[in-house]
Amino acid sequence: MSESLLNLVNTIRDRKNKDKDKSYTSSLLSDGLSKCIDKMEEEFDELKEALNDKSNIVHEAADTIYHILVTLEAADIKFEDVLKELEDRKKQSGIEEKNNR
Repeated sequence: MSESLLNLVNTIRDRKNKDKDKSYTSSLLSDGLSKCIDKMEEEFDELKEALNDKSNIVHEAADTIYHILVTLEAADIKFEDVLKELEDRKKQSGIEEKNNR
């Protein structure tokens, strides 16, 4: 599963320096961090609405995840660092020890 996310992250990184007229991702990134944040917030609001309406949830969740990844890239935050943080939290919680027993 994380391989799919990493592939998406690599695609986002690849599109960072592409023609913004030919790539939605490139267009978002070229508009800067503030615009990416605005779009991420918009997508999160759409996800909240979908959850409340119990419709179109998967589509809106995918949009939200994509825009979070784009915003992280715009902020020069490496997704691998986010994954490492999650792994560190898992270790701190003792989940790994319980699963290995």
